[in-house]
Amino acid sequence: MTVIPRQEPFDLNDPVLRARAVTAARGDAPFDMLITGGRLLDAVTGLIREADIGLVGALIASVHPPASRTDAVEIIDATGSILTPGLIDTHMHVESSMVTPAEYASAVLPRGVTTVVWDPHEFGNVHGLDGVRWAVEAARTLPLRMILLAPSCVPSAPGLELAGADFDASVISEMLRSPAVGGVAEVMNMRGVIDGDPRMSAIVNSGLASGKLVCGHARGLEGTDLNAFMAAGVTSDHELTSGADLAAKLAVGLTIELRGSHDHLLQEFVEMLNGLGHLPATVTLCTDDVFPDELYESGGLDDVARRLVRYGMKPDWALRAATFNAAQRLKRSDLGLVAAGRRADLVLFEDLTEFRARLVISGGRIVARNGRIEAAIQPLDTVPLRNSVKLPPFTESNFRIPAKGERVRVATIDRPRFTQWGEAETEVRNGFVVPPAGSTMIAVAHRHGRADGITRVGFLTGWGEWRGAFCTTVSHDSHNLTVFGGNERDMALAANAVISAGGGMAVAKDGRIEAILSLPLSGLVTDAPLKDTALAFAAIRKAMEKIVDWKPPYRVFKACFGATLACNVGPHQTDRGIADVVTGKVLESPVLEVL
Repeated sequence: MTVIPRQEPFDLNDPVLRARAVTAARGDAPFDMLITGGRLLDAVTGLIREADIGLVGALIASVHPPASRTDAVEIIDATGSILTPGLIDTHMHVESSMVTPAEYASAVLPRGVTTVVWDPHEFGNVHGLDGVRWAVEAARTLPLRMILLAPSCVPSAPGLELAGADFDASVISEMLRSPAVGGVAEVMNMRGVIDGDPRMSAIVNSGLASGKLVCGHARGLEGTDLNAFMAAGVTSDHELTSGADLAAKLAVGLTIELRGSHDHLLQEFVEMLNGLGHLPATVTLCTDDVFPDELYESGGLDDVARRLVRYGMKPDWALRAATFNAAQRLKRSDLGLVAAGRRADLVLFEDLTEFRARLVISGGRIVARNGRIEAAIQPLDTVPLRNSVKLPPFTESNFRIPAKGERVRVATIDRPRFTQWGEAETEVRNGFVVPPAGSTMIAVAHRHGRADGITRVGFLTGWGEWRGAFCTTVSHDSHNLTVFGGNERDMALAANAVISAGGGMAVAKDGRIEAILSLPLSGLVTDAPLKDTALAFAAIRKAMEKIVDWKPPYRVFKACFGATLACNVGPHQTDRGIADVVTGKVLESPVLEVL
């Protein structure tokens, strides 16, 4: 009979392992590993004390006074270091870093991140269930613990956009049956949940029936809408918009996944929490999205903790949120605390300001030392992720809107990020709409092969004056080919460069390509090393400075990737037209009236 290894966290309950740990804790047998000379930051009390730590296999067997034990197979000198639990990122997307899971693990493990909660909805939106299965398999053999969630919104706004797949409750239930899947990923179709839409109700109920997490995306929700969203069974949020929003979400009892991807809000969040005088047990930390250059230069969750401390948060608060609070949220009592009987996930930090990790231990094994990975990393075959851009080349005419008459009234999408409907009058020249003064064109084409690949073109306002074009297949969340621009020639040029590359990003200006980043895996990631990907992405950023003048915090480069996120309130351009989740309206053409 084949013996199947126990899944985490039940692997720690192996009677032989526990017996060995008890014997070593008593002093009747040596530890497998003994960490001496360090100072332990208690994630519960926030106090720092001198302590030595004895490990047996994947277990912490003993936390005891310094120099009271010397018997161990291996002794680690932690003098000058502060010992903490491994960091836990409660919400993230590997695909946002545009590298493979193996490359991502190699980047964050040496920085002290030992667990991530990965929502692979990008792969799901492109490849369907096969994409999620690939993610599960890719994570299975990595030394970085990856708890995957079942993507709840594929697509994010059914009827308003078309992704590469469609996940109903039966598909969600199938994913939840896997022990590798820890719950339902961020429920982004807020309106569907609040209004009792049968599809979304069934998806949330699948999560509740599984007994696993049901995670949220509660951007802009308050009052009766927020109560209805939570009453359905959603229990967390990372889409915070202000300190007041954070206070309100804490007050109603949501678990907070305080994300680092919106740095302009972090100081306000810290001030709000400091005003409370304590860190609520429901505050955890997450990265959500980290671009490759940011990951390469600054790291993952360690960077979030570092910035929070820089903005005035106590270091022990930041670490408690990233360890003990996170473990409690995940219902993983084996994680998040350095104590006898817990899992041996440990980090030896140089200090509690820069959070540089000297040594990282995961499951009782040294996985990284002095910023370098030591554990074996097994990449997975990426062939199943290729050839995902199913579009022919475009011409300039694909980015023009036909119209009759001499003048028309058109709908516009006003403001980046927090969009609203607008209108403008403009002329018709040679049978095509002239973009209204001060507008930017946006075009989205379905690229998954499930429908026509016709470009749906709209007009953005508040995006500045564009002197070229930008094309991307990283376009949340259906990841259709999306092009922004000030003229049709550059838009066609950028689009064709991306199509030829099998996905990615390109910047065009004055009839030539200024920069390109090839992302041939799902149109989202590459199997190139992180350093190379970071440099190529940085070149895209730099080229974009020639195209448009940014105006933070909303008119920023990052806004390009969320401009098609149809589940958020307000009009958004999708592959079906201009869509509004509140009204359920889709305009195939922005032309409202011939004048």
